[in-house]
Parts: sequence; structure tokens; C-alpha cells
Amino acid sequence: MKRRPPLTILWVTLFATLALVASPRPSSALDTEAREAILMDYDTRQILFEKNADKPMPPSSMTKIMTVFLAFERLQEGRMSMSDEIPISETAWRKGGSKMFVEVGSRVTLSDILMGVIVQSGNDATIALAEAISGSEEAFAELMTTRGREIGLQDSVFRNSTGWPDPAHHMTAHDLAILAAETIRRFPDYYPLFAETTFTYNNIKQGNRNPLLYKNMGSDGLKTGHTETAGYGLTATAKRGDRRLILVVNGLDSVRARSDESERLLEWGFREFENINLAKAGAPVENAEVWLGDRPTIPLVTDRDIQLTVRRAARREMTVTVEYPGPIPAPIVAGQPIAMLRVAAPDSPDHTFPLYAGASVDQLGPFGRITSALGHMIWGAGG
Repeated sequence: MKRRPPLTILWVTLFATLALVASPRPSSALDTEAREAILMDYDTRQILFEKNADKPMPPSSMTKIMTVFLAFERLQEGRMSMSDEIPISETAWRKGGSKMFVEVGSRVTLSDILMGVIVQSGNDATIALAEAISGSEEAFAELMTTRGREIGLQDSVFRNSTGWPDPAHHMTAHDLAILAAETIRRFPDYYPLFAETTFTYNNIKQGNRNPLLYKNMGSDGLKTGHTETAGYGLTATAKRGDRRLILVVNGLDSVRARSDESERLLEWGFREFENINLAKAGAPVENAEVWLGDRPTIPLVTDRDIQLTVRRAARREMTVTVEYPGPIPAPIVAGQPIAMLRVAAPDSPDHTFPLYAGASVDQLGPFGRITSALGHMIWGAGG
């Protein structure tokens, strides 16, 4: 009778490349004046800090990131071009709030319209863009909600393209962070527009309201927002070296608070955390013992690169293990799920990643199986 030894656990030495902080919750040592906030690592999507991040809120002009996202998609797909001329309707021209100061009945290039939306936060430009894509702002808002669901915005409902106050129009800070990350990832050719600090149209020069663009701290986007109900908000990002963080704050009571809190939270994130490469796709992580196979061990590999965000103060207390019910009985097919890589951190839930067979293993013939089984019974797995 074949005997299967109990679960095998291999302890992996913790070198500088093996560490984790598992989606930490807000630190008791950190708080914010913002009513809603989230700080997220761009590469790992790990949440470093949050406050009411999944609570629906009025996103005000941060809504316009989604409007721009849909325009960028059409540019990327060749369905629109920067030289396209966008007609300005009376509806767009009459809209209040922030303006690009386009003229009713005129036609404005898409490149200028996008600058008017991103830099000047022009409601007139935003509505003109929505009408150009969907025929009406109402139809465009339906498209925003549908497409938003498809890219992971599970708690966002759009009723207009601008963020104009509407009780049924809402997003969450978490959804805004996801939208920001997807905008950066999907549109490397167009995303740099968010870093522009000024734009002049119709002889009127306006500056980007994003305060972080002027602070020399690595910020290159994205969008501010403000209404009486929403308060002052900002969806922002900053990059230093290979690290990029995404920040959303909302519900602040002044322009100054928006600027100060955004800078403080981003600085905290860069200071307290770092990213660590745990494993490369296809590279052996460990070798597992094989039961009755034509080779004694098999390499265990991951099917993707694994990068984790690490709290610097906790790195030395991390443990990494490889677990599998072994030895693994042959035959084994390359790509077969075999084991689990588990990373544990103090005061955090474990993170686990599947490991797969890095090669195929054939079963031994009858004589070989008998010999191997006898050897295992006499000398054990280490025989």
C-alpha cells in the first residue's frame, strides 16, 4: 500500500528579496482630516491607508477622469484623433462652474478640448466631449457607468460627465484609485497630459488646480474636485524611482487642507513602505519531493511576477514558507498546481500564491516503484 506522508512545509530563508505587508489597514498612528481617503501602491494595488474608502461620495470634478478615460480609449483605438473638431453646443456653452470659455457654435480640436477638461476643468469642454462621443451627456453618463463596471469600478454611478451635483451620481475613493491606476497603465501616450500645469484658450490662461504638480515631489497627475457638498478633493499620484503611489482624498474644508493633506499622506507612504520582488514568473522558487517518479524532485514555479509592498519596520519579522502535501505522486504534468507560497506578517492576514510544476515527471516502472516505495519505508523521505 502506498503511504502519503503528511503536509510538507519548506521554510524559505528570508533574504532581502522575500518580504510582505499584507494589505495593511489604516495605521493607528496615522489619521487624516479628509472625510474619505485611500492611499494605494500602483504596482501591487495594496492599500496602505484608507478611511471610508468604500463609502459612496460625491466625486465632483474628479468624475472627469472617467470622461477623459473614454476619450483616451477612442484615441488609442483610432476611433478619434487629436485633430478631430468637436462642435460646441449651446448646452455645453451655457453650463456653469469651471469653464474653458469655448464659444457656442464653434468647433474646437480634440487636443484643445482635452486640455480644457484636464487642466482647466472646463465643464463646457467636458459636456462637448461627452456629446461628441455619445450624442448627449445623458447617454454618455450611461456609457461611463457601464464601462466603469467593466474596468472594476463596482460602486460608481454616473449621471453626468462633469461631476455636477446630483444625488444619484457617486463614486468611492477606492474606485477613483482604481480608475487613476487604470488610466496610467492603459494610456502611456496620453497620460502625460495630466502633468500640464497651464493652458491658454481664447486668450485666457488658466492653471492646473492640482497643487502637487508644483511641489517638486514626483507628482504628474491627476484631477482636483470641489463642490459645496463634496468639499475639496484630489485624485493624485506621485512617482519616485520605480515606485508610484495613488492617493484619493475628499471632503476637506479648504484648498490649503487639500494641498497639505495630500502631500503629507504621499510622503508617509513613500517613507513607510517599499516594494519587494518576491518571485519571477517561471523561475524556480523551491524544489518539491516526488513520489515514485523518474526524478526525485520537481521545481516549483509561479505563473507571474510577484511583487509585494512591504512596511519597512516589519520586514525582519516576515516569514515565507512553501507548503504542499508531499511527496507529490507521479505522474506530474508541467503547469499542474502543486504547492502554495505563504507569506506571513505580524498583525496582518497571510498572503498566499499558487505554485506550479515547472516540469513533467513520469511515473517509474513497476520495479522502480517497488524499490522506491521500499526505500521510503525503510529510510524515509530523505532516504
